[in-house]
Amino acid sequence: MTRLSRSGCALVPSATRADRRKARWLLALLSASGLALGQPSDTLQARSWAAACTGCHGGEERAEPGMASLAGAQRESMFATLLDFKSGRLQATVMQQLARGYDDEQLRAIADHFSSQQQP
Repeated sequence: MTRLSRSGCALVPSATRADRRKARWLLALLSASGLALGQPSDTLQARSWAAACTGCHGGEERAEPGMASLAGAQRESMFATLLDFKSGRLQATVMQQLARGYDDEQLRAIADHFSSQQQP
């Protein structure tokens, strides 16, 4: 069983008071930035989900020939299209399988991400 120090810190039982103060300050800073405990900010998470789309559709770069560019797309239109792929109302080579891998809020975040980009 791990013994707790007087400070209650099981991870660093011998931490000095100054070390604990620095650790609390760092945790407060990370929490404010949205990166504490490995939880990225919403913007960073949406960009991560959207990265799967950029191989074919490009990001702020040009899309592959024959593919729609997603940068600057209308948010609600793109979200509706993604939902149509997810439900099977729209068919494509891989889009219906990819869209099914995300929940509706994740698809909305992806649409938000691309709508905020400049068109190439």
